[in-house]
Amino acid sequence: MLTARLFGSQDLRIQTESEPQPAPGESIVKVSAVGLCGSDLLWLEEGEIGDAVLEHPLVLGHEFGGVVVENGPGKPGSRQLPPGIRVAVDPAVPCQNCEFCLKGHPNLCERLLFAGHGQIDGGLRQLVSWPDRCLHRVPDEINDEEAALLEPLGVAIHAVDLGKVRPGVDVGVFGCGPIGLLIVQAARAAGASRIFATDEHQHRLQLALELGATRVFQVDGGEEAARVTAANGQRGVEVAFEAAGENPAVEAAVESALPGGRVVLVGIPADNKTTFNAATARRKGLSILLCRRMKHTYPRAMRLVTTGQVNLRALVSHRFPLEQSEEAFRVARQRSGNKVIVNP
Repeated sequence: MLTARLFGSQDLRIQTESEPQPAPGESIVKVSAVGLCGSDLLWLEEGEIGDAVLEHPLVLGHEFGGVVVENGPGKPGSRQLPPGIRVAVDPAVPCQNCEFCLKGHPNLCERLLFAGHGQIDGGLRQLVSWPDRCLHRVPDEINDEEAALLEPLGVAIHAVDLGKVRPGVDVGVFGCGPIGLLIVQAARAAGASRIFATDEHQHRLQLALELGATRVFQVDGGEEAARVTAANGQRGVEVAFEAAGENPAVEAAVESALPGGRVVLVGIPADNKTTFNAATARRKGLSILLCRRMKHTYPRAMRLVTTGQVNLRALVSHRFPLEQSEEAFRVARQRSGNKVIVNP
């Protein structure tokens, strides 16, 4: 089978490898679509992300879905989806036994395995063997690309949960890449009254408007927080989401939040550092929350898509075969579109 494997910074190789064999409790999935994430770009550009460093050649890609083609030996009490069933793949494999898993926080698992990160190969290959408990059957209304994008939608849902968005609140979204655009939609579905969005790129702001934002502002010398506040009657917003992975977006989120408000940091900074004006955050009594992937969101994500409350298809701007993965990463890095999909 073909794979796109990262050997080091800027060293992505398309090569033929042996097909995987399913372990007990696993099934083989033929991968249909993989979404490229900003974290994948960091792996490619730097060979590391945060405190995780590339220690051996790695297959990237954690937003993916496909079709079950073979079941491995079953495990007592486990459920297996038969061959031919289309699935979304949860890239996170929690241990289910640590303190945090038992408390209902599998995204904080002490022994979490994650596709395309650290030791575990991801989805940029034609076949994947994956635990049955992490495969989610998708309805016919959801196509292959949407199945792959249920993972970033899950992150957006978790971020909105952390922000405690409820009907009538005003929201700011600072950064309108795919995650930011999904937060716009998830916040609207949660009942947000007004949603103000910012980004450097005009095409993303236009899409934010189409997907539910009330007003949008192009990033301009750090003035976007003041513009958001002014547009909302000098009030600011109850919940501010940072989804850019850049400190100016963090600072704008803190500046725009109302006293007693919540700021949810979702982006991953390339330099592994986040700073903001401590005096501003302290005097406002802000709650600063960091979004760690997602938890228990796949069923909700599918309902939001099938009921038309979230539009995933609108996010996809480019598609490439696996053999053109390098070009796919180049386009994603340019940020000339929105979501880039690789179709193995």
